[in-house]
Amino acid sequence: MTLTKDMSIMEVVQSYPDTVPVFLYAGMGCFGCMAAQFETIEQGATAHGIDVDALMDALNEIVNASDNPDEILATN
Repeated sequence: MTLTKDMSIMEVVQSYPDTVPVFLYAGMGCFGCMAAQFETIEQGATAHGIDVDALMDALNEIVNASDNPDEILATN
């Protein structure tokens, strides 16, 4: 699965809870915010002055790691 910047923040957090620390580290602790229900990752990142591409890279790294744990463990 590849996350895209047009996905809603809550959609991603609900589907991939392991992404929460990435959002928090980036300065986006907006899970209790009403805007997070409909705001996209790009909109949230832009509002907080965060590099969207760097955030997407970090989020996708976490998602891909959680999707393929056996593959990751086998290569290390």
